[in-house]
Amino acid sequence: MAMLDGKVAFITGGSSGIGAGTAIRFAREGARVVLADVQTEEGEQIRDQIVGAGGQAIYVTCDVSEPQSVQQAIEAAVQQFGRLDIVMANAGINGVWTPIEKLQPEDWDRTLDINLKGTYLTVHFAVPHLKAAGGGSIIITSSVNGNRTFSSPGASAYSTSKAGQVAFMKMMALELGRDNIRCNAVCPGLIHTQIQERTEQRDTEEIGIEVELPQGSPALHGGEGEPVDVADACLFLASDLGRHVSGIEMYVDGGASLLR
Repeated sequence: MAMLDGKVAFITGGSSGIGAGTAIRFAREGARVVLADVQTEEGEQIRDQIVGAGGQAIYVTCDVSEPQSVQQAIEAAVQQFGRLDIVMANAGINGVWTPIEKLQPEDWDRTLDINLKGTYLTVHFAVPHLKAAGGGSIIITSSVNGNRTFSSPGASAYSTSKAGQVAFMKMMALELGRDNIRCNAVCPGLIHTQIQERTEQRDTEEIGIEVELPQGSPALHGGEGEPVDVADACLFLASDLGRHVSGIEMYVDGGASLLR
């Protein structure tokens, strides 16, 4: 028997990176997967990959910063598969990294709307269905940034959103525990995805924060990982192996953040 047989997993940001890697991993363990994203072509490709391998998956359009979009995506998931057991609030952006006096209000708002408000909206609309299923697992993709490291110049909005996600997770772990709903966060370090390519950096050299390890990183694998490394951590949190684990942030960075 696979680890997630009979479970339904809803994953925001499921079209690429950590979300896609986790969706594929969950499907391999028997979960029926809902890929919620705004990247339609990529999401449909991941869906087809899962279905082609014998799994079950659908793609739904979901802008996590818009309440109606999130609600509709979750309702579509329940309509298709009848229930929700696992919710992964994974969608996020790096946004704009720049000195605070050059960070514009609209840049701040966009990062917080997607990363933090999006997490709230996903959990808000999913919880009634988790309760109806008799419990479940919520996993939030946060980061080492804002929780263990503060060495990324100009990343004030991003780090704030990631710290906020962890605080929100801890509140949810307490609030929902009596409903048999566990809530945890994964905090990846440097994971090989396309998110760095989508980061806009403006004048960060002016800040003067520089971290350099003269003999390289002694962390596991040099502190660099792949989406599957995070997916395996999420599998533990989503499955019965993590049945007594709630309210934790799990660092998935090979120990690299211990150096900073």
